[in-house]
Amino acid sequence: MEKRDAKPESESEALIASVGARARNLFETRQLLCAEAVVSALNHGLNGGLTDAQATALAAPFSVALGESGCLCGALSGAVLASGLLLGKEQPYRHRKAMRDTARQLHDAFKAANGATCCRVLSKKVRYDKKSHLQQCADLTAQAAEMAARLILDERPELTAQADNRFVDRRQSAIGGTLLRLVHFFSR
Repeated sequence: MEKRDAKPESESEALIASVGARARNLFETRQLLCAEAVVSALNHGLNGGLTDAQATALAAPFSVALGESGCLCGALSGAVLASGLLLGKEQPYRHRKAMRDTARQLHDAFKAANGATCCRVLSKKVRYDKKSHLQQCADLTAQAAEMAARLILDERPELTAQADNRFVDRRQSAIGGTLLRLVHFFSR
């Protein structure tokens, strides 16, 4: 019986890691910004029900620290948005308190891991080093996606079986990401 219990846990951990890696890839290839990448990876990977365009539209204002205000980290914002989507999908009015609790847990865990939730504070040391800044944001994007996925799957473990593993396991190159970005831009 112990082996049966261990298998779903390892499946969940593998899925969590894949969601984080997918969010990182979407950000690193510049297909999506931080909040967009987190929401997209979680929504698509855990079958949140939004189209890619809807997920991007929902998250876009939160990217780059709340619309370039420098405030709340976009990756954390995306994690909170996606957790609300996935935890509140069924009977949202009944689960509002749980969703607020999850938002607080994400905030507290992110702050404990990184020392801050404010983008200005997080990026202060790498602000003038574009490569380091991009790497730090990619790391925060993956981390936030993993934190949210872990909390979501703790509450809704059935989502592990419903996950779109092909999506979360897919990786694109920088060139592939650029081509997809151009396709999206010109298909308006």
